[in-house]
Amino acid sequence: MKTNTASCLSRREAAGKVFGAVGLGMLFSNLEAAEQAHAKDAPIAPRDALKITKLETFLVKPRWLFLKVHTNAGIVGLGEPILEGRALTCKAAVEEIAPYLVGKDPRRVVHHWQAIYRHAFYRGGPLLTSALSGIDQALWDIKGKALGVPVHELLGGPTRDRVRVYAGAGSPEDIAKKKALGFTTFKTGLGLGRSGKYIASKEVVDRAVAQFAAKREAAGPGADIAIDFHGAIQPQTSKLLIKALEPYQPFFIEEPVQCQNVDALADIARGTHLPIATGERIFTKWGFREILEKRAASILQPDLCHAGGITECRLIAGMAEAYYVPLAPHNPLGPISLAAGLQLAASIPNFLCQEQASLGEGYLKTPFRVEKGYISVPTGPGLGIELDENALAAKINHDWRNPETYDPDDGSVVDW
Repeated sequence: MKTNTASCLSRREAAGKVFGAVGLGMLFSNLEAAEQAHAKDAPIAPRDALKITKLETFLVKPRWLFLKVHTNAGIVGLGEPILEGRALTCKAAVEEIAPYLVGKDPRRVVHHWQAIYRHAFYRGGPLLTSALSGIDQALWDIKGKALGVPVHELLGGPTRDRVRVYAGAGSPEDIAKKKALGFTTFKTGLGLGRSGKYIASKEVVDRAVAQFAAKREAAGPGADIAIDFHGAIQPQTSKLLIKALEPYQPFFIEEPVQCQNVDALADIARGTHLPIATGERIFTKWGFREILEKRAASILQPDLCHAGGITECRLIAGMAEAYYVPLAPHNPLGPISLAAGLQLAASIPNFLCQEQASLGEGYLKTPFRVEKGYISVPTGPGLGIELDENALAAKINHDWRNPETYDPDDGSVVDW
């Protein structure tokens, strides 16, 4: 220590002779001020021991699963390791992963992602990747908090100051209400009812188009409104609907068919000038590779709670950028998921829009605010959020299940 101090002093003395005592004094004063500011924001030094002590999950209404990753330094990371309708299964998956993480340094985020993913002989899939996604969010939250910086700073710094967000809207009246709340971008459904028929009648197609036309009018020409087919439409009907919707210029068509058949999606994409979006049920970079290679979509929608978390979605964004494809991350979930999405959006160049279902009212101490269609990039450490534990107390536990839908004419199972 004495040798290092003496060496440091000698360097200061030598520099003083060159630059002058006044200028050097100001330099070191600024450096020390910066170090003190960092020390104030960062609860531990970069080389301090930091270990995971416990993983804690709890169900939160209406259908979410929140995760807390605890550490020996008192830093707690937040994540959402949820698959809709399979909350208890995801909870069990996190509990199975916990023995690997407990006792390890949470700051090795990518290393842990690789270990959790690759040490499972049967890899990927919606359940395991959703569990991994929530854990990944929490580890990034811990790393940011430990260093006193937001996650996007760890990913290269902000590429933008504000993040465009959109709201779900089921009717013209709903659009008007959400416009009053500050939203300028919307997504809506088709309104086809519960029909599982391969080819819809002209009456059904005309009714769906008329409903969208009314929503488009309510949104106005200055707003954007996307339409979600939810993967519930057969390719034959999807083509009819897209052609009929073209005059109303939807922002994009989401999941015009089920995502399992990429060739069918690519065929639809080639047949229209409207942007085709997909990705909420695609997992990891390997799942998105075929979609990009076959030009099956011009907008990708990875879900940060399903596709592999912040770590993987940033890699997916990089792959997409090479194909001139932007990201519009999917998120019908809670405010932790939204916070993770905002950090990703702030760090990538090819960002389009972020879906949200909750700004955190009744869940976060400081909910997000939408102004003129945007949320300011969070600047707090980690994900930039704090849970409101008092408000959450009344929202613990749920028994949400996926809807069971059937064709009203013949009783056959239909997608929802």
